Amino acid sequence: MIKEKIKKIRGQFRNYGIDGYVVPKNDEFFSEYTNKDRLKFISNFTGSAGCAIILKKKCYLFVDGRYSIQAKIESGKNFKIVDYTKIINTDIFKNLNLGIDPTLFTSKQVKKFFLKNNKITLIEKNLIDNIFKFQNKKKLPFYSLNKKITGEDHQKKISKVTSHLKKNNCDYLFVTAPENIAWLLNIRGYDSPTSPITNSFLIISKKKEIFLIVEKYKTTRLINEKKLNKNQIIDPKKISYFFNTLDPGNILIDEKTCSIFFERILVKRFKLIKKEDPIYFLKSIKNNIEINNMIQTHIIDGVALTKFIYWLKNKTKFNFTEVDAQNKLEKFRKKNSKYLFPSFQTIAGSGKNGAIVHYRAKKNSTKLLKRNEIFLCDSGGQYKFGTTDVTRTICFQNQSKKIKNIFTNVLKGHIAVARVNLNKKKTGKLIDIEARKFLKKNNLDYNHGTGHGVGFFLNVHEGPQAISKQNSVKIQSGMILSNEPGYYKQGKFGIRIENLIYALKVGKKLIFKNLTLVPIEKDMINFKLLTKKERDYIFKYHIEVYSKLSPFLSKKEKKWLASFI
Repeated sequence: MIKEKIKKIRGQFRNYGIDGYVVPKNDEFFSEYTNKDRLKFISNFTGSAGCAIILKKKCYLFVDGRYSIQAKIESGKNFKIVDYTKIINTDIFKNLNLGIDPTLFTSKQVKKFFLKNNKITLIEKNLIDNIFKFQNKKKLPFYSLNKKITGEDHQKKISKVTSHLKKNNCDYLFVTAPENIAWLLNIRGYDSPTSPITNSFLIISKKKEIFLIVEKYKTTRLINEKKLNKNQIIDPKKISYFFNTLDPGNILIDEKTCSIFFERILVKRFKLIKKEDPIYFLKSIKNNIEINNMIQTHIIDGVALTKFIYWLKNKTKFNFTEVDAQNKLEKFRKKNSKYLFPSFQTIAGSGKNGAIVHYRAKKNSTKLLKRNEIFLCDSGGQYKFGTTDVTRTICFQNQSKKIKNIFTNVLKGHIAVARVNLNKKKTGKLIDIEARKFLKKNNLDYNHGTGHGVGFFLNVHEGPQAISKQNSVKIQSGMILSNEPGYYKQGKFGIRIENLIYALKVGKKLIFKNLTLVPIEKDMINFKLLTKKERDYIFKYHIEVYSKLSPFLSKKEKKWLASFI
């Protein structure tokens, strides 16, 4: 099936005078999760990041360290799997003419990855869309969020953005990231399988003029609520004409999400200022109401996860699969009316599958859980007023000293992040060192970041903040991140412990506080490796988990949870 698709793509090369075609993961909105997954269609790869290049005789799939094992399993028969970092200096495409869809790439991406040794041809019709028509979801309009949920009305947010434009001598901002539009206007939608984003584009002028570029059916509620009027809605098909109606000037575009397609239109009328969209940073600082809503969301989610773990740990017969387990977890979440849908596809890996960092269990390939194997479950939910993401590694019988020691060193890194002095370790780059140091003493490490930013009832992954080897963004009060060190032994097991945390100013001190309230597997801890402060942390954490969740648990569940204290 994949071979036939590749053959059809190659069959179009002569028409466009190209030697190869590049297929990214993202859609025209540069979203991580999309309903138009062209990369999955052509390669069978289901990861959240990657890029395929189809040549006349060979095919290449570039992925990062999280997906190296997964990509070989899913796509290795038809694609040569290559580490993403090697795409920059590779000679594979030397002197080749590669075709790209200009709506799916930024000029920065093309300069960085493709222009050194080859030529790029912009192809107005996507070669995959030429052979396959993606089904559209139901046509549902955007909706507004109440100020009681967002904590700030959209007019105040617009004022913050226009203030930034004036300071930077910009006449306009072209917002090309749907999540930033959702935040700015306090609206949400149904345009992603795992995030309530609003696929659209937006122009905001320094005079506070707003124009939303989107299909009109998506704006019916917003117009009825008088959040926008009909004149502020621009048909995407008339975008070139619309830009010509605006006064010329400086327009700020985001290098990461403004496509070549838009650049080519905008440069005819405006001077392009290429900087990061200021909304990313504004959005990363959650206000008190957003934080309180996230706290309440994590209590609800914690109850579901704790009930799930209790059910899992007390199963007498191991006659259920990874898919059965993730479906059961979904049922526990659905018991609360505020739950909407997963914030990403659940990662439920038993034994060797846990070593695949972003493993996805499928009905036709899922394995039975075994009592002697450890089980890694990474999942999250979108609720009416918050987003969650939590990973727990669970065992069902006593594990070897070696595995316990690795788990404990992962836990020590997790605790080090939670307890870090943010007045001294101010960036994700410095915090990441703390997370890895206990593993590194034993010559162990993990091939992914320690933490990502998290949105408020938006994308489960957002920036600019992160805990990683490269991130130099200063952590500020109100930022939410994940704390998820791990270790993966290929073909054997995977370990990861993940909580969401937020930065909070207490007096002059900036600290992290836990949002996630789910017990940590005590049966895998070698307490002899923990210091007194680390043991106290675990004790106090489980005291908080019990006090917040026990009112919602059965007597048996309460008794079991009390045993963690």
